[in-house]
Amino acid sequence: MRVKHKKWADPLIDAHPEAIVTKAEEVKGKWQDRFEKPQPIHLEVGMGKGQFIIGMAKAHPEINFIGLEIQRTVAAIALKKSLAEELPNLQLICGDGSDITNYFEPHEIDRMYLNFSDPWPKKRHAKRRLTYHTFLKGYQEILKDQGGVELKTDNMGFFEFSLQSLNNYGMHFDGVWLDLHHSDENEHNVETEYEQKFAAKGQPIYKLTAHFE
Repeated sequence: MRVKHKKWADPLIDAHPEAIVTKAEEVKGKWQDRFEKPQPIHLEVGMGKGQFIIGMAKAHPEINFIGLEIQRTVAAIALKKSLAEELPNLQLICGDGSDITNYFEPHEIDRMYLNFSDPWPKKRHAKRRLTYHTFLKGYQEILKDQGGVELKTDNMGFFEFSLQSLNNYGMHFDGVWLDLHHSDENEHNVETEYEQKFAAKGQPIYKLTAHFE
């Protein structure tokens, strides 16, 4: 969903280069330098307004987190929230997730999150889905060996496509949940904005975790 541009968004982003990167290719291979201390790096592609990535950074100070969002106003909303939390283990990127190998060196990332990605339901748009094999190739390149991917969605069609795509790519599944919120996996679950919205309507949330061999 597109968010109406806010006049304050660009000035806020420009005022905080220490917290958000707009030219991520210039930081490629040097992400650890932007954090308080070197730690495993987890990346969320499509962070939206930042609820998940901020929640994860608060819950896991032993991990460095990066949230990536293509829409500037949405990224600015996440930035505003993150600045209020003063989290030394969180960095944001305003950029395009399809260019991910331009932003990170091979094996620079330990884990990735794909939360409520655009399902692109029309068959002719399959190549745009973030679990299409060309995207998986990029994830495999930037992730460490045995690097993991976590996915959550409310869209069964996208979930089924993702299961098949990851399987065909040769990934190993660590877990599959067809109703996350009514499973043991939900005990430490950090919700996204969309997740709260859909779950409140009784919509089951689907989740998978997998890693590259």
